[in-house]
Amino acid sequence: MQHAISLANMAMSRKNWSAARYALSRARVLVEALPANVAVAERERLSAARKRFAARNTPAAKKAKQAKATAAKRAGGKKPAPKKSTAKSTAKQPKPAPARDLGDRFINRAALGYGPTNETR
Repeated sequence: MQHAISLANMAMSRKNWSAARYALSRARVLVEALPANVAVAERERLSAARKRFAARNTPAAKKAKQAKATAAKRAGGKKPAPKKSTAKSTAKQPKPAPARDLGDRFINRAALGYGPTNETR
């Protein structure tokens, strides 16, 4: 139970909301399986984690995120260098494999079922 709650908190700190949702559901099932007077501290931790999970899309959370983003900007008004595009503008044609030189070999067509050949050596 404590492990599931800590996993939920770690997932929320990493903004991995699907993993956090799963860990919270596992922790909720484990807490509900116990009597009400047992694991009171875990119930409180789970409640705090649920509140934190529910607050991820609120306007207050978005404002805090924007405040952190403006504080993290570089001073001096420098713009970052444009990133190079990873997509190729023209797809390169693959080079054909080099033809192997098999030499001057004789293929016995009659043995392969193609009938007699006129070539003799």
